[in-house]
Amino acid sequence: MDKKRSEDLINLCKSLDIKMHDLELMNTALTHTSYAYESKKRPHPEHNERLEFLGDSVLSLVVSTYIYDKYTKKDEGYLSKLRAFLVCETTLAVFARKMKLGDYLLLGNGELNVSGRERPSILADAFESVVGAYYLDHGLEEVKKFLYDIILKHIDALAKEGIDMDYKTRLQEEVQKNGVVDIEYDQLEATGPAHERIFTMRVLVNRKEQGRGSGRTKKEAEQQAAKVALAALT
Repeated sequence: MDKKRSEDLINLCKSLDIKMHDLELMNTALTHTSYAYESKKRPHPEHNERLEFLGDSVLSLVVSTYIYDKYTKKDEGYLSKLRAFLVCETTLAVFARKMKLGDYLLLGNGELNVSGRERPSILADAFESVVGAYYLDHGLEEVKKFLYDIILKHIDALAKEGIDMDYKTRLQEEVQKNGVVDIEYDQLEATGPAHERIFTMRVLVNRKEQGRGSGRTKKEAEQQAAKVALAALT
């Protein structure tokens, strides 16, 4: 790691109010596979996929424990939906942007040419990788403090947003009030290049179309379709 890269990562850590004993861990956390594989260095630089794997598990453990202790009256279904929202790609990408992780990512030319610094999947992976790196450097208790400052202290607002945004579950609950129903989601089209694909889905209730929605993933498009259907049916 050269001097400028080291200084940049130190500044990032300062902005996050953390210190890294091993700055190479942070460097690896912010090195995308595209950069590693396009590098002419041999062996290739280490990329962040292993740290992402570790960070994903650490994040899930910390979030699960926190919401289990905080929401003592909520059932398993609520806790599962809340955790899923808190650790999903969309949510993690939002926090990664707030942390400006994209500014510090090492990306290959292919990703740079398609605005990889702004891609939600890359940002979410970087967030998990940073969590993994910080865990290896400081241990679980410090990671808990870090995640509290970044995510968990906002949990009440996030919980309301997360549950409200689960339109598919809300639609299912709404239509089931009237008895047994059949809900299906069909893909209507997928447009754009592979790295910027937009999916359009529709939702059918008892084989009748009730809404359409679009998004960068099928799941996102399904949620938007369910949102439209909810508005039409309630």
